[in-house]
Amino acid sequence: MPSPAPDTLWFTRCPVPTATGIAADQGRLAEEFAADGIAVRSLQDAPPEVAADHHFTHALTGLFREGGNVPALWARSRGERTRLIGLTWIEERQVVLVRAGSGVSGPAALRGLRLAVPCHGIGIDFWRAMALAGFAGALSLAGLTLADATLVEVPAGEAGGQWSAELAALRDGTVDAVYVKGALAVEAARLIGAEVAVELDAAPDRRARVNNGTPRPVTVHQRLLDDHPDLVVRFLAVLLEAADWAAESPAEVARILQAETGAGAEGVAGAYAEGGHRTLHLDLSEERLGLLAQQERFLHGQGFLDAPVDIRAWTDPEPLRAARALRDRRRSTSR
Repeated sequence: MPSPAPDTLWFTRCPVPTATGIAADQGRLAEEFAADGIAVRSLQDAPPEVAADHHFTHALTGLFREGGNVPALWARSRGERTRLIGLTWIEERQVVLVRAGSGVSGPAALRGLRLAVPCHGIGIDFWRAMALAGFAGALSLAGLTLADATLVEVPAGEAGGQWSAELAALRDGTVDAVYVKGALAVEAARLIGAEVAVELDAAPDRRARVNNGTPRPVTVHQRLLDDHPDLVVRFLAVLLEAADWAAESPAEVARILQAETGAGAEGVAGAYAEGGHRTLHLDLSEERLGLLAQQERFLHGQGFLDAPVDIRAWTDPEPLRAARALRDRRRSTSR
């Protein structure tokens, strides 16, 4: 028997550009479900006993997750009954940094270098996965692999921000190169005067930039989808409407991204490609599914997944199809 309608829907997102973050900032999600008596709450604002580690495990059945693909794939590989219902591709600056004056430039120059691989004591070390995938993508541009460099483990410190341990190791000469991405990374690299050796964003082939956030999945628990598919469709329709709004509102999106990422205006501007406010729409195209399958193979090969994940079997395209139809109906009636 279907479960009763929940009194709360939860959402969680990473501190990056997401349609979920845009919709939440504008109050669209709360407004959508208010008449149903359903509260919509951010997992990031929940007390620890509620939030637990659900951002990673997705064991909370009323949760929508728009975030990195490493935890999403990990949760599915461990047997959690989630479904993939959307993907975004948002260009988020990805670079390999070296010490100023090192003379290291270009993918081929990474051969034989000491590459920083962070280690975090968490259930799924997505930071480590990101570094490995970033270096693998950079090396691939010169026909090289991770085996052509030396991987140096860098334990993450208890204090400090994102990338701090790796950037400190670079500054101190313990490693020769560090992979970073996003707004905070742009600001942190500037603080130590690091130079860019490889600009992954410049590679014409997207496959070199496949990583935790590219492509970025939206997932939902199978139980919620089975029992209340209408709620899932309406939630996705709000995300589509938020993405439509964002496409016409670059200044407002930049403001929201500063709040979401914790970075300043300069960091946000340096991390996200011009026109990125127009790329928040969800999709389940063959291209994006294929890029996610590439990431799944990499993660499984590197030992991050308990078992392989069949991307096609994981994907349910029907909620997104229905959400697009609902969004279009609402557009036509509002004219």
